[in-house]
Amino acid sequence: MLTEPAQRIYLERIERALAAASEVACQFTPGTFDVRDDGGRNVVTEVDRRISHVLRAELLADGEGWLSEEDPDDRSRLTCDTVWVVDPLDGTREFVDGIPEWCISVGLVVRGVAVAGGTCNPSTKELFLGALDCGVTYNGQPAFISRRNDLAGAVVLASRQEQKRGDWRRFENSGIKIRPMGSVAYKLSRVAAGLADATWTLSAKHEWDIAAGVALVNSAGGVCGSITEADLQFNRREPKLPGLAATAPGIWSEALRLIGETILAQS
Repeated sequence: MLTEPAQRIYLERIERALAAASEVACQFTPGTFDVRDDGGRNVVTEVDRRISHVLRAELLADGEGWLSEEDPDDRSRLTCDTVWVVDPLDGTREFVDGIPEWCISVGLVVRGVAVAGGTCNPSTKELFLGALDCGVTYNGQPAFISRRNDLAGAVVLASRQEQKRGDWRRFENSGIKIRPMGSVAYKLSRVAAGLADATWTLSAKHEWDIAAGVALVNSAGGVCGSITEADLQFNRREPKLPGLAATAPGIWSEALRLIGETILAQS
């Protein structure tokens, strides 16, 4: 695993890359770029592709692997100890619709573990950075996970798409405060910074959706894991993981119990 000084060097690289990518994103406003929509929930924009190019140029060094939503999967990454796992624009639909709940997401994976990450939301001017031995900063200031010890009244960030499908109706009378939001990376970042108590998704997610956010939550002292108890390992041959939960440590067990009970009740 990386030493703390090495992690700080990587964080500097991540911060520089996010700054360069943010400059690209800020050149665009809804309606000023080309969009390809397959009619479902998947939207690809000119912005995604340009940001991906900038991130790759800023981050990738010899001997490192690369996994990005916008690039063909180069399986040579499987032979690399160090892999960048990035989503150039997580929450593309929100970006296209002018909803400020998207972010640029950069995760650093070493031997399958998300050890460092950074996300930025240029529309709200938010920057989240963190590494396992370095803690987390929010806009340059130290940030910490929520200290909540009771799930009742907890602020839980929900996928806006899952809520629209009705998947979160099962949690409406459970005593939590549900706040729908777009990008999963952005939701994880806000939990890491103590701006919410928990988030979970009932849908499978690709590694690029969650690698940076998982690194941030763990770096802040939170808990991340699969809601199906699958191994949370990155740089897989098939880079997709089952549903994920991230919470303050004091409510982790309660949250998993609630998720498990409600899913079983609906099955």
